[in-house]
Amino acid sequence: MKKLFTVFILSGVLFFTFFGECFSEKEITIGMAVEFMDHAACAYISQDKGWFEEEGLNLTAYESYVTGMALASALARGDIQVAYTCLIPAINVYANAKVPIKIVAGTHKYGYGLVVNPKKVKSVKDLEEPGIRIGCVREGGAVDVLLHRAIDKYNLDEKKILSRIQRMNPPKQVLAINAGQLDAAFLPEQWATMAEKSGFKMLLISQDVWPAMQGSVLVVKEELIRDHPKVVEKLVKISQKATDWINQNPLEAAEIVARQLQKAGGSLFPVEIADITIKTEITSEVLLKSMNRLEYTTDIDSVVVQETIDYVTQLGYIKSSFKAGDILNLSFIKP
Repeated sequence: MKKLFTVFILSGVLFFTFFGECFSEKEITIGMAVEFMDHAACAYISQDKGWFEEEGLNLTAYESYVTGMALASALARGDIQVAYTCLIPAINVYANAKVPIKIVAGTHKYGYGLVVNPKKVKSVKDLEEPGIRIGCVREGGAVDVLLHRAIDKYNLDEKKILSRIQRMNPPKQVLAINAGQLDAAFLPEQWATMAEKSGFKMLLISQDVWPAMQGSVLVVKEELIRDHPKVVEKLVKISQKATDWINQNPLEAAEIVARQLQKAGGSLFPVEIADITIKTEITSEVLLKSMNRLEYTTDIDSVVVQETIDYVTQLGYIKSSFKAGDILNLSFIKP
């Protein structure tokens, strides 16, 4: 009788633990931030197809940001636990703002380029010419770091180029190109491809300047891993599923991402982005061409991450280098 009672008690504990854990997973609220670019295609696809809901994830916030730097700032808020963002802003917010985050998966490699007015800029060396107006995001952004890599690779005069950089976010650069106010622009995708519609030429892509460059990553707060590891496991699983689907269905993926981005007039995106998207016309044709310039994969190379950390330290964007293992937790990626 005593053995039976003990078994009953243990069974009850296991029952409570199992269902209590399931209950807590469904009840946890998740604030998610994504880039307003096809860099975050797997998030847009997953949202469109309802895969987050299918896995029982409760997204209470789903916010989009024009730049990875603005998104990184949002990570400091308590209601944002998950972000699809460029690697370099993630490194910055971890090192400088001391936000406790972990990179749990990659989302793509590459995804940045230099577009130019072909009548004024024939080669990279022409960027040194007086009067060439160059656009780029502010210091510390992924494309800004790519600009510095281009300066290194092609032995350009840093002072000549940096003194003429006009700092503005990607959609504003595209609007400036349309208005004839820029001759060259360092841009992330899909904005770089969109600039081609205005007669600009893609002079460099990130593959030319930075082989194996890690583009964006899936980032979570450390507390989410600590308190709800199964939620993180599901997020990575969904990202892998969406990434595979994008690679197998590129045309439909471009159509979905274009539709998601064009929903700017609704509650999904801020009003200022809505105005920009209406003016710049993000179409599925542009998205398909743009997305073909990225390599969508959840794989991430710790050696490349370390090289990136060391390079942004060299540029002075973070105070001191640190080990890639401090920001990486790749245990959730399934082979």
